[in-house]
Amino acid sequence: MINFRMKQAATALALACVLGAAHAQSPAAPDGSLFRDLGGLPVIQQVVDDFMRNMLDDTRIRHTFKDSNIKRVKDKLVEQFCQLSGGGCVYTGDPMREVHQGLKLSNADFNALVEDLQLAMDKNGIPSRTQNRLLALLAPMQRETVSR
Repeated sequence: MINFRMKQAATALALACVLGAAHAQSPAAPDGSLFRDLGGLPVIQQVVDDFMRNMLDDTRIRHTFKDSNIKRVKDKLVEQFCQLSGGGCVYTGDPMREVHQGLKLSNADFNALVEDLQLAMDKNGIPSRTQNRLLALLAPMQRETVSR
């Protein structure tokens, strides 16, 4: 099962990278449809709670959160997902490159994170197509977070 999920996460990440690159070339104002399809703020908050729980339980990446303010991380993820999906929120956190500086994250770490996010979205009944739309918006952040 885990190998299938890892392959699925890698496939989704590759798709998201392609879609993210296309999106970056033709930016459009968010229309809120992704925000609605995700279930709005209550569902995004629940997804982030489940996502954080998954990451903190994940032996592959939990060490990256040892010195983190978990409540702040959750709050900033909610803001980020809400803003990216067109929900009208404003991300008030630091730039991704700055936040992840010194963590020496690898592509395997990033893929684990994507897998944990997919599990959280699955748990909350978010369809794959909607998941891929969010992943496409998050994919460009790989360049800002992976440093090894």
